[in-house]
Amino acid sequence: MSYFFFPIRGLALRPPTSTAICAQCYRPFSSSAMLFSGHNRWSKIKHEKGAADAKKNAQRSTFAKNLTLYSRLYGPDPNMNSQLATVIAAAKKAGMPKASIDVAVARGQGKSSTGAGLESVTLEVMMPPSVAMVIDVETDNKQRALQELRTMIKRHKGTVTPTAFLFTRLGRIVLKDDGHEFDEVLMQALEAGAEDVEQDEDEDIIIWTQPNTMHQAVQNLGKALPSAEILGSEIIWSPTADKIKLDDADAATAIGNFLTTLQEYPDVQGVYANAERGAISEDTWRVVEDNLDT
Repeated sequence: MSYFFFPIRGLALRPPTSTAICAQCYRPFSSSAMLFSGHNRWSKIKHEKGAADAKKNAQRSTFAKNLTLYSRLYGPDPNMNSQLATVIAAAKKAGMPKASIDVAVARGQGKSSTGAGLESVTLEVMMPPSVAMVIDVETDNKQRALQELRTMIKRHKGTVTPTAFLFTRLGRIVLKDDGHEFDEVLMQALEAGAEDVEQDEDEDIIIWTQPNTMHQAVQNLGKALPSAEILGSEIIWSPTADKIKLDDADAATAIGNFLTTLQEYPDVQGVYANAERGAISEDTWRVVEDNLDT
């Protein structure tokens, strides 16, 4: 056994002295309160940033669809197409990149920004918890688009599987109320080929047609109601059975994140789902709703 000896020095009693401690060094032994405070602040910032990003994505998606619509209806030259020129100016003011604007205008002519023809593809997807989706895609490279989208779906725990049987295809035309009596618009719409006409909460007029008659109905309405502004014209997938209520906040947030990512993918033209709001917050549902085209 080894022993260690230390020299003993004389101990002198000294009066207590006060030691100055800077504020930075003087910290409580427990820092949990500070940690939680910082975590809560970061969570709030992250939530607000996510909501702002989702709003920006939804706005750009709306601009892109309107650019494509007016390019398809009235031509790609803004000098000859006042409605297209108006949307281009608004999109630029909102910070939409010029390249994205050019892509949307070219898409209205059935082409990519390079002039290549576009091919339509449909992806059928099931997302937890049992939410069926249909994704419409227009691309100049089918193999690349399908590969990238399938990878995206898998990363968000979705499955590519038949879901289209849960939906029906409908033509939808949206007109801005310009002072016409609803009955007048109804009669003109029916003569133009509409099957049903209704008014939404914003008092815009929704006209429903069969998919194969929608384009002709738009042309007929433009002639019959020249002062009416066409806000939208598209063929959608409308759920035919009862919708799935989103009651779990985590599952709804995951779906919202997936939809936001989908809408950022340039070849995605429409995303449809048989989901509706259940026992989740309004903010959580808004992210889902803003990124759906139903």
